[in-house]
Amino acid sequence: MIVTHQAESAKAVTINACKLCSPLGACLAFRGIANSMTVLHGSQGCATYIRRYIISHFKEPMDIASSSFNESTAIFGGKDNLLTAIRNVAAQYHPEVIGVATTCLSETIGDDIGSYIREYSKTDSRHPELVAVTTPGYQGTHRDGFQEAIKAVCGLAGTGTPIDQVNLFPGFVSPADLRYLKEILNDFGLAFVMLPDYSETLDGPIWSEYMAIPPGGTPLSLIQSMGRSKASIELGRIINPKNSAAQSLNERCRVPGYSIGMSVGVRETDNLFEVLTQLSGHPIPDKYRQERERLIDSYIDGHKYLFGKKAVIYGEADLVVGLAGFLAEIGVIPILCASGEEHGRLAAALAEVAPDMSSPMHAYEGADFSAITIQAEKAKPDLIIGNSKGYAMARQLKVPLVRVGFPVHDRIDGARILHLGYRGTQQLFDRIVNGLMEQQQNLSPVGYSYI
Repeated sequence: MIVTHQAESAKAVTINACKLCSPLGACLAFRGIANSMTVLHGSQGCATYIRRYIISHFKEPMDIASSSFNESTAIFGGKDNLLTAIRNVAAQYHPEVIGVATTCLSETIGDDIGSYIREYSKTDSRHPELVAVTTPGYQGTHRDGFQEAIKAVCGLAGTGTPIDQVNLFPGFVSPADLRYLKEILNDFGLAFVMLPDYSETLDGPIWSEYMAIPPGGTPLSLIQSMGRSKASIELGRIINPKNSAAQSLNERCRVPGYSIGMSVGVRETDNLFEVLTQLSGHPIPDKYRQERERLIDSYIDGHKYLFGKKAVIYGEADLVVGLAGFLAEIGVIPILCASGEEHGRLAAALAEVAPDMSSPMHAYEGADFSAITIQAEKAKPDLIIGNSKGYAMARQLKVPLVRVGFPVHDRIDGARILHLGYRGTQQLFDRIVNGLMEQQQNLSPVGYSYI
């Protein structure tokens, strides 16, 4: 049974939001494009905040340009500032793609960045590809901005002679997840275009000297070919259709799309491998069969530590749904599943991935951490799963916090947390079991050395 909660509409303030602003998501998406730069149309503070936030999680440098709004710009409009910013970025960074994302201020005064960019394009025929995306920080979440940016980038794709390749839209996942997905597709013998791909740009090797634009990302030439692919795969059960990149390519270029859940747990990963088998014509490689069998064996080994335990999950809605389905597989009750997003689809998606739960599951949309903590206190969970922003709640409730998703500011491995596939599920499973075992040891007056 799913019990649905909604944010209190009369609530005057948000206390510690369970979401981030949409231009942050757009900046992260543009970072997954080769030789690209982002210009935020707004104040310098927005760019500084987003840079600092992303760097804290990924532990990698990141440049974000700004059109540098001031008092007069806010009154008379930011057109001249934006065009100057684009010219400066083009001259100093020499990017192939410039992503332009709006902020609260430019949206509030009604700047039309699309018309500004079209005007700029007429005056400079040698300009980089310009991609505009509307991402007001007061509307939606960082995942909305991420999806909106990816859809806008797909506008660079054209039609033509079909190519034997697939498009993969992995969603808001870690660089480690992206590398693992690429390994899987390569092992199936599939040519593919992954968008975005920040597996190297936000988790790269050490440099001998600073690079303003790091190597890696999805090349522009491959993005332009996406409209000729034979299929698109989009991970996520909760994607607003108007922000769906796969649906956009289907409508514009007639590329058929497969929409499947975030591949956490055995069932959802099986769905991904079934699609890859169908598209490639090849059976599942043995190494992944073995990963699956080892994972199921570990489910059995850890069952006595997990069965009947209650968990609170929070974060991006697609990740929350994937984690809930995984927990249901291993006998843990996802008693509270919360997200800062508001779209009305969380409860239905949870029912799809965990249809046989005998205990009630609470789906909470539009939640902040104040509300999540109140609900968690009532649920009395055994563990909490989510990003670093839930640390204070976990400390207050005296239960383990298994860190996943974004942001992870209080640990060093945020970019390398693997969530997806049999391999990622195995790592999550081990962390969950070990967290519960450590809690049991810590609460024991003698401290068991053998559990």
